[in-house]
Amino acid sequence: MPAPAADPAAHLRLAFAHAGAPLFVGTAGWSLPRASPHPFTARADSPAEPHLARYARQLTAVEINSSFYRPHQRATYQRWAAATPAGFRFCVKLPRSITHDARLQDANALLQTFVDQASGLGDRLGCLLVQLPPSLVLDAPVANIFFASLRRLLPGGVGLAVEPRHASWFTPEADALLAHWQAARVLADPVLHDAGRAPGGWPALVYCRLHGSPRTYYSAYDAGLIDALATRLKAATQESPLEAASVWCIFDNTASGAATENALDLQAQLRSL
Repeated sequence: MPAPAADPAAHLRLAFAHAGAPLFVGTAGWSLPRASPHPFTARADSPAEPHLARYARQLTAVEINSSFYRPHQRATYQRWAAATPAGFRFCVKLPRSITHDARLQDANALLQTFVDQASGLGDRLGCLLVQLPPSLVLDAPVANIFFASLRRLLPGGVGLAVEPRHASWFTPEADALLAHWQAARVLADPVLHDAGRAPGGWPALVYCRLHGSPRTYYSAYDAGLIDALATRLKAATQESPLEAASVWCIFDNTASGAATENALDLQAQLRSL
């Protein structure tokens, strides 16, 4: 008997499955590829409709990465929220001034400014993304102070997803620290550490970031992986004894335009299950 085929999404297996969780699919940013078979046309009565509004009719979430590099005024976030339907959600990436320059230390003023700005999204703000530099070793006292400050500032119901890259964050002790602050450890592809093959931290939030593999930010995911991922994500909304806040899947393989197609194909597959 031939050996069973390798699971194309084995490293994307979700260790925590959740009951009743909303599932959000999107990309990093809302740039729309020109050569797309999917309908991103403007409304007939609004030919100058912004890309975000067109995007939000097709996908359910977006990750704002530009906030990592530069601040956006609260009014800008308000305008973005107004361009989307009620069920749409944003995840906003923390500025590099907090995560990479300050390295989570003495960041209260920076956090206050950022949260005040991003809160302009109102109820469309679903999550914040804390991406850490590869060199940042887990320092528990520093991390506890940081997450305590961030949790005090965040509106209720807003999720926290943390994408660490140093091995020290992929331990049971690190997961316990994140879980204490209701922060999920991101399941990122490509996987950097063996423990990163499953999500960690707070189990009531699953957040997947797919950066493209083998070529990071460029490679598209094939149909087999998309199908397997859809099955696992669907299970993540239904099978846990815990009540989940949400399940997210964000494609960050945007450099070649693959992210949008992958996200739309995943969403279509999810709807067929």
